[in-house]
Amino acid sequence: MKKIDPISTEIIRNAFISIAQDMNAVLIRSAYTPVIYEGKDCVVALLDEKGEVLGQSSGLPLFLGNLQVCVQETARIYGWDYFKEGDIFFVNDSFFTGTHLNDITIFAPIFWNKQLAGFSASRAHWLDVGAKDPGGSMDSSNIYQEGFRWPVTRLYENNEPKKEIIEFLRMNGRFGYSLIGDMNAQIAAGKTGEKRFQGILDRFGLDLVRSARNEIFKQSEALEKIAVKKIKNGSYDSEGFLDDDGLGSDPVKIKMKVTVEDEKITIDLDGSAKQTQGPVNCGFAQTISACRVAFKLLINPKRPVDGGTFKTLEVTAPQGSIFKAEEPAACQWYFSSLGLLIDAFVKALSPAIKDLSAAAHYGDSMVIFIGGVDPRNNFPFLSVEPTCGGWGGFPDSDGADALINNVNGGFKDLPIEVFENKYPVSIFNYGFRKDSGGTGKFRGGCGLYREYTINADGFVSLWFERSVTPAWGLFGGKDGIGPNVNIKSHDEKEKNLLKANGLQVKKGTVLTTYTGGGGGFEKPFERNPENVLNDVINKYVSIEKARDHYGVVIDEDLQINKEGTFKLRNT
Repeated sequence: MKKIDPISTEIIRNAFISIAQDMNAVLIRSAYTPVIYEGKDCVVALLDEKGEVLGQSSGLPLFLGNLQVCVQETARIYGWDYFKEGDIFFVNDSFFTGTHLNDITIFAPIFWNKQLAGFSASRAHWLDVGAKDPGGSMDSSNIYQEGFRWPVTRLYENNEPKKEIIEFLRMNGRFGYSLIGDMNAQIAAGKTGEKRFQGILDRFGLDLVRSARNEIFKQSEALEKIAVKKIKNGSYDSEGFLDDDGLGSDPVKIKMKVTVEDEKITIDLDGSAKQTQGPVNCGFAQTISACRVAFKLLINPKRPVDGGTFKTLEVTAPQGSIFKAEEPAACQWYFSSLGLLIDAFVKALSPAIKDLSAAAHYGDSMVIFIGGVDPRNNFPFLSVEPTCGGWGGFPDSDGADALINNVNGGFKDLPIEVFENKYPVSIFNYGFRKDSGGTGKFRGGCGLYREYTINADGFVSLWFERSVTPAWGLFGGKDGIGPNVNIKSHDEKEKNLLKANGLQVKKGTVLTTYTGGGGGFEKPFERNPENVLNDVINKYVSIEKARDHYGVVIDEDLQINKEGTFKLRNT
């Protein structure tokens, strides 16, 4: 293999990342449904000939390193000779990919001079995959209720589409036209990756590209080992609870033991709940990905992910638990426990690395579905939207206000203009949820409220989490406030719910979502009174909370009462 110089290595490293970004742009711009082209519920990767990551786009962190598993597991089952030029593969089985059935993985081998050189891969959320309820169910009790379930299957062979399979997919999705459009967008992203990667190979040659790959992987592994060695050896524990499994169960426990030994970190999830009847389970591949997100938050977070990343991390989970579920476990809301798991990892290690730690964030995606028939065109519609919330404070700053949860990265709630254009829904009020952030020297970020007026008869489905274990504070900081959803209609009693499946609503119903705030960091009375005053002026914190929780007295003219503040803070 050719020896490579540092400059060529950096050029090729950045080319890998650029290819992934171009693939992602093609996918987003070509997609048919707002959950992809506006929400950006997708991710792409360029992989080498053994399925290791060369470049991965910004997208959902929850899929970190997961696309490579799909390729490598396929090769383990069928062998590397299974991949032929002109193939395109499709898979969504929850016990293979780890995620829910709506997350569709499409990947294809890339050949150069008749030799397997790598793979393009993408994953995107398809709006509907034939579950018992449109878009997916909040109350499924087994995988068979959640939609069509596919093993690794060829969509294309010899560059020709397998029309019978594609037609089967179209006919089994409620929005078949957009389903095919989103599928083609993923295929286009893969073709873009193939063309760009072949261009790099034409320029540098396969041997030099592989030499650069080896050097990049070597650097990433070495840097992570150095970072892990800085953490004091020992065992660290943490735990938390989901509200329930979606079917009204008791709170669902997650338990974690983190062991640091020299250059290695092991995450053991023994003691976590057994797989539940409700849909909060996931395949082990996705548990590993979530643990990688947690690891990457603390270990070299600014360096891109590649095949040398995570060599110092090992993850174990009990068979048949929520983190290593077995058929026929329901997996639709697999990510609820994973956001909690990520926060728990940071909390566990916080005594050893306080300067890198942060209090917990609001946690879940807080998803709302609104569906029915649009009276403007008499067509069925379905909106699928995550909602933003507050992140936890950290050693030198407040937590972010109104940010998407940490498993979803670049995922976005829909702009009001897009939402109202696409769906018969009006959004009249949208803003920060005052007093939702946990108090601390550095406060937790605020959650949001968002008010929807539904202009058609239809249904609402909700999945809001983390009221039993809201965003916790660290080092004396206080917990954030949990979520709530309020539903008002003209002729029914007002409801407050966190979860609902296919709840029928009438035209004119007003639904307001309230997301949780992040946890505070360090003691509230240590917060600079001027910062508290600014929070009151900006309507993040009320005058009452400033007095009762921060010990800062603010007069009606929005000036600090120094005498009253001194008395409160020193008694």
